[in-house]
Amino acid sequence: MEDRERELSTDDLASGGERRTDVAEADRETIERDRRDEVAEDIRAEEADTTSEPLFAGAQSDEFRQRWETVQTGFVDEPRRAVEQADALVADLMQRLAGTFSEERKNLEGQWDRGDDVSTEDLRVALQRYRSFFDRLLSA
Repeated sequence: MEDRERELSTDDLASGGERRTDVAEADRETIERDRRDEVAEDIRAEEADTTSEPLFAGAQSDEFRQRWETVQTGFVDEPRRAVEQADALVADLMQRLAGTFSEERKNLEGQWDRGDDVSTEDLRVALQRYRSFFDRLLSA
């Protein structure tokens, strides 16, 4: 193997992290079960009215698209390397997405831990973002 830094792969992402069990979160979910059903119904009613917002800011999207173009163009001369680069690019994209969602979640948890009330609107927006991403993954 060459003396270059090994790029992250989709295999690394798939095998790298174990799910943690958050007891406090499980307790909150039990307490909120009835309220979630009501909120879920409201969200489903709004679903037809919402549009998908971009997952990345314009500059980040442009960067990923440029990197993809480079990978695709490189396929002609080095197909194997292009596939390796495509895998690394997808892994990078997934890692950044996970980081974005993780940061949003940490912000909400920070508010909960401080005893701050997180508005239902903030939670609704967060849930809509998760739903939008979830739907995009399943429709791809």
